[in-house]
Amino acid sequence: MDVKIEASWKKELISEFEKSSFIQLRDFLIKEKKDHTVYPAGNLIFEAFNRTPFNKVKVIIIGQDPYHGTGQAHGLCFSVPKGIKTPPSLRNILKEIQADIGAQEVTHGDLSNWAEQGVLLLNATLSVRAHEAASHQKRGWEEFTDATIKRISDKKKNCVFLLWGNFAQKKADLIDSSKHCILKSVHPSPLSAHRGFFGSKHFSKTNNYLIEKGLEPINWDIN
Repeated sequence: MDVKIEASWKKELISEFEKSSFIQLRDFLIKEKKDHTVYPAGNLIFEAFNRTPFNKVKVIIIGQDPYHGTGQAHGLCFSVPKGIKTPPSLRNILKEIQADIGAQEVTHGDLSNWAEQGVLLLNATLSVRAHEAASHQKRGWEEFTDATIKRISDKKKNCVFLLWGNFAQKKADLIDSSKHCILKSVHPSPLSAHRGFFGSKHFSKTNNYLIEKGLEPINWDIN
């Protein structure tokens, strides 16, 4: 099947696209789109990959599934397009950046600038039915995105994996910690951020690690 995804990722993941589980996932999505509204738009499902080619990846942030509200999801975990109200977890992420590295106050929640610097903003599930959280989980996306994480771990070195919350932290088993930096904290959700996300300093720690390895740090200021 032909999947519209950035060329370096297509090369790395071609065997995943050929698996029966992915073909079943594709068939599910075709039917789902006939019967329901699905987010993000089809051309944005692989936006994280298209914005951050395989050879540019140096930081990976793992989310769970896309926002299910109108206009929110655009293919990058935690991010929303400019002009859309910033969701609570993202507000807390931006607060921590300000406290950690003194970034400017921001007026939007579009993290595309991070993606273009090598931050892979990867949801474990890449689509969702409108207004129904987690509705596309366990349909095959997790197998695909787990393979993505494993491929980065196996074929690259000196990447930083930011694992926020129990769901993301379970992905640590896919990552070779002798080659990469794994930073863990509670989720930035308002329910948990005060239990260790605030004050985690993951953004300065990420840059310190990248600099130590001779890599360009991330400019976390999204303005």
